[in-house]
Amino acid sequence: MLEIKNLHVKIADEDAEILKGIDLVVPQGEVHAIMGPNGSGKSTLAYVIAGREDYEVTDGDILWNGNSILDMDPDERAAKGVFLAFQYPMEIPGVAGLTFLRTATNAVRKKRGQDELTTPQFMKLVKEKAASLNIDVDMLKRPVNVGFSGGEKKRSEILQMAMLDPSLCVLDETDSGLDIDALRIVSDGVNALRGPDRAMLVITHYQRLLNHIVPDKVHVLAHGKIRKSGGKELALELEKSGYAEFQKDAA
Repeated sequence: MLEIKNLHVKIADEDAEILKGIDLVVPQGEVHAIMGPNGSGKSTLAYVIAGREDYEVTDGDILWNGNSILDMDPDERAAKGVFLAFQYPMEIPGVAGLTFLRTATNAVRKKRGQDELTTPQFMKLVKEKAASLNIDVDMLKRPVNVGFSGGEKKRSEILQMAMLDPSLCVLDETDSGLDIDALRIVSDGVNALRGPDRAMLVITHYQRLLNHIVPDKVHVLAHGKIRKSGGKELALELEKSGYAEFQKDAA
């Protein structure tokens, strides 16, 4: 279970707070959505959970399965099961996707005390995972994300998620830059990875993603705090009314 307690965060070497007391609980087996206007702190929350070093936590805590992860490096958090899917996945010229994915998979397995995969074992597993997610494994023969469409980049991340087998998945605006067909394919991949032992936090501006990845709960983040929580119907309300109510409440 993910527990975020009174989390206050600012950018390192700056004074202004971005997150101003976040309280959030996401049980295992559930998908929660974070919605909110630009500048509300949604991506900051994702980055802080993953351990990005540009941010400073000034108060509060983040617990995963009862243990604080704030003092863990990003690779330690990954070994504990934390995975972040980026809004804009990075390109890595000169590094084939298969090489990148095998290195990442074996690094996480080693941290978890598991045996590293041999090349034949890795290839068998990656082909099985790709087939189950309707992803063309041939894309991994190309340099990581170089020349990829938005949909290809996101499908590549979904395959990474399947291979790394995280128990906490944070998806930062995974619908960004996707057309309708790509959105459906990526959402199908995410839904295929839902399960009783995996919690998901889906961050998005728009309700359209939540037509495909139906959340158990929706939270509105505005001006650095959770302003309202509710069921999936809250996303439909936001689509109609926008965020003006929460901007006013925070003023």
